[in-house]
Amino acid sequence: MNEPTRIQPSRASAAARFPAHPVDAMAGTSLKPEHLERIFDEAPQRGFFEVHAENYMGAGGPPHAALTRVRQDYPVSLHGVCMSIGGPQPLDKAHLGRFKALVDRYEPALVSEHLAWSTHQSTFFNDLLPLPYTEATLAHVAEHIDEVQDAIGRPILLENPSTYVVFPQSTMSETDFIRAIVRRTGCGLLLDVNNVFVSATNHGYSALGYLADYPLEHVGEIHLAGHAEQTDDEGELLLIDSHDGPVGDAVWKLFDIVISRRGATPTLVEWDSDIPDWPILKAEALAAQLILDRHASGLANAGH
Repeated sequence: MNEPTRIQPSRASAAARFPAHPVDAMAGTSLKPEHLERIFDEAPQRGFFEVHAENYMGAGGPPHAALTRVRQDYPVSLHGVCMSIGGPQPLDKAHLGRFKALVDRYEPALVSEHLAWSTHQSTFFNDLLPLPYTEATLAHVAEHIDEVQDAIGRPILLENPSTYVVFPQSTMSETDFIRAIVRRTGCGLLLDVNNVFVSATNHGYSALGYLADYPLEHVGEIHLAGHAEQTDDEGELLLIDSHDGPVGDAVWKLFDIVISRRGATPTLVEWDSDIPDWPILKAEALAAQLILDRHASGLANAGH
């Protein structure tokens, strides 16, 4: 593969349509239709909102009208879920074109996708499926990331997966694989702390050990979410990355550790089913903001 081009963030060639709201050291939440009225009733608050790109790939209508209004007052993170960056087949050019159009239209502060695959030929799965960590997989993942970054004219952040199976074919660890992707493509990383905890619990390794080997210096966004407890066929504990409840205590502790090492980084609380009333979700983001602020304040005091 050719040496990666280090793409710098850029706006569309036309004049910016929206204010360039800062996102550094802020906590945010997923943007849900159920909460729009409450959000619009409030004066603009500190924070940001994240949207799934695929929910806004129509040409217009109420979703775009609402997102346009939100974007006037807040930074937005655009999070793709269907690019199938880890799949062996070529990227869907029409989907990539729609993704680029959203980046151009809303000038998001952050753009991200998943280290996963979700398509096979003409079949689309409603899951983010794991990969074997091999040189062959690394080559086509890097090729796909290069294609996305070339199309949108800026780096993306790649999210680590939550996994429920491992592949005996893997020849490297997940952290080594992710580090190699960054080196080849110049992309950034979205560290999902809940995914780390889910995968570590399911496979019996240390979440702290994983984080110690993770390239935190490349992290541009963090995700937090709730998970569900189940049991597998052998009666062993199995965690599911369900996004249907508050952030767990263990995940909060890991997040605190990550911020102590990485510094205050834009952090998003995901809650995608059994969606609560707005004050409950807002309180989760506030809890994250308090941790970010505490570490930012400690760093500032240490500099005096």
